[in-house]
Amino acid sequence: MSEASTGAVVVGIDMGGTNMQFGVVDAGNTIIGRARGKTEADRGQDRVINNIVRGIHEACDQAGIPPNDLAAIGVAAAGAIDIPRGVILDAPNLNWTDVPLRDILLRELGQPIVLDNDVNGAAWGEHRLGAGRGRGDMLAVWIGTGIGGGLVLDGRIYHGRFFTAGEIGNTIITPDQGNGEQKLEDRCSRTGMSRALRRLMPQYPDSILHRLIPEPQETIGSEILAQAYRQGDALTCRVVNQAANLLGIAIANWVTVLSLDTVIMGGGVTEALGEPYMDRIRESFAKHVFPQRCRACQLVMTRLADDAGLLGAALLARDAIASKAK
Repeated sequence: MSEASTGAVVVGIDMGGTNMQFGVVDAGNTIIGRARGKTEADRGQDRVINNIVRGIHEACDQAGIPPNDLAAIGVAAAGAIDIPRGVILDAPNLNWTDVPLRDILLRELGQPIVLDNDVNGAAWGEHRLGAGRGRGDMLAVWIGTGIGGGLVLDGRIYHGRFFTAGEIGNTIITPDQGNGEQKLEDRCSRTGMSRALRRLMPQYPDSILHRLIPEPQETIGSEILAQAYRQGDALTCRVVNQAANLLGIAIANWVTVLSLDTVIMGGGVTEALGEPYMDRIRESFAKHVFPQRCRACQLVMTRLADDAGLLGAALLARDAIASKAK
């Protein structure tokens, strides 16, 4: 009997607001087949579903495993999710509301589908296989197109009564600002920082951003942001450091309330900006957390990087299948 037919092989999908990643994961938690693609949420729900199905087939082709031999498919998707019903309740970066993604994919693929939040997936991957392995209670904070969070408490993903725990990006951090500027995500995500940079660029005619992004509509991606930050561009440092300060305050609030052991940070922005950015966040965190003993909480970078979400989704899928088999 093949490994696939024993139910050991699963697919994990990390479904963000901009990009999707797919991994066929074997019993040893090794990724044996991969695929990547754009989410293309701006082209409608059907397009996104087609991209998911195509990505699964591409990853399975690379792994040499027929999709029908998969034990389950785990999807870690951006947004607030009703876990028992498999419904994406609200996903601003996808422009989705009340989308029954689990049932849609079940009809398309015929395999058991496990749906959870994208950063819950990353948190679980890091807890089991990455920077959180062997540590205690933890918060994952992923910074990219938006900002997401996931909690692991007492060795389990904590979903809360309404299955939406961990949404740090949607916490209010600057209530005196206008609509669209109040949430942590509004100010500190790549989207939020890009908006601030665009607004301030006319005041900084010497900023290297004018050279790095010559077209007004061109996206300020994480790598451009990191390049300008590394070169000490005054405008970029102003915006990034302000965002880092706010992130440190937000994380300090969560650690103050929950007395967490570890905070793991990842996502395209975090990985691109690296340790200097992390140091700014740590400095702000240490200044604001209460009591002082909570400064012992470790703020660390992701170890699994791009693979955290898809590995976590795969593990959640395997956990669900194992639970049903008991």
